[in-house]
Amino acid sequence: MTEPTNMWTYWDGSWRHGDFKLAGPKTHGLVFGASVFDGARWFDGVAPDLDRHCARVNASAAALALRPTHDADQILALAREGIAKFSGKSALYIRPTYWAESAGTMGVDSDPESTQFCLCIFESAMPTRGTTLGVSPYRRPTPETAPTQAKSGCLYPQNARAVLEAKGRGFDNALLLDMLGNVAETATNNLFLARDGIVYTPAPNGSFLNGLTRQRVIALLRAHGIEVVEKALTVNDFLDADEVFSTGNNAKVLPISRIETREYVNAPFAQLARRLYWDWARREAI
Repeated sequence: MTEPTNMWTYWDGSWRHGDFKLAGPKTHGLVFGASVFDGARWFDGVAPDLDRHCARVNASAAALALRPTHDADQILALAREGIAKFSGKSALYIRPTYWAESAGTMGVDSDPESTQFCLCIFESAMPTRGTTLGVSPYRRPTPETAPTQAKSGCLYPQNARAVLEAKGRGFDNALLLDMLGNVAETATNNLFLARDGIVYTPAPNGSFLNGLTRQRVIALLRAHGIEVVEKALTVNDFLDADEVFSTGNNAKVLPISRIETREYVNAPFAQLARRLYWDWARREAI
């Protein structure tokens, strides 16, 4: 995602244009990682599942022992207010965020009463080209080792170093395994494969978020008559697939063109999933 050239941020009761600094050297969320966020999209006049993204950021906050300062409906109303500040010509990224400002009694814990909120909205084009994946040496943590049930900032350094390792080998993104050695997700998206007319995707096991776009695509494919199976999948399952595609908020649905040396030429299920998603989204009013 490139740096935004046009953005608005709601913080402390008002909207501010452009980038500005919110964290100081003692901000607990900055030093100790007590932060959560979510991401939604506006494009073509709609913001699909925006209400669910607003609800999920509050669920993530609660999972990290933060205290949400806005309910989901309030965040939704603010998002609509912010979207109206743009021209409507470019796709937007919508990012509500919570973080702890102060430490608790032990220093490493956060003070829930110090929870801060901001909502950042900025122009960001929707990616359209397929991506390549390198199998990462790094793995996704388990719920016992990290707050995997939250979309938390403290989880992303692991994803970031996976991306850097993959890019160092000439790939766009990384394919991460869980602690059992099964495929979890990419560093940024959920994964699907298609083989012999059936779509498969890793079953949520606590090592990765069951993405909202993932859930939506599964429902749309099933409603279209496509069999979708959620199960444990290995790297070899993906290498033996007819095609592979990803789902996520930033691009919604994208084909994977290569995993390591295995290339995928055709992507009919990715194209179908993308068309079904866009058709559904354009029927949805913000």
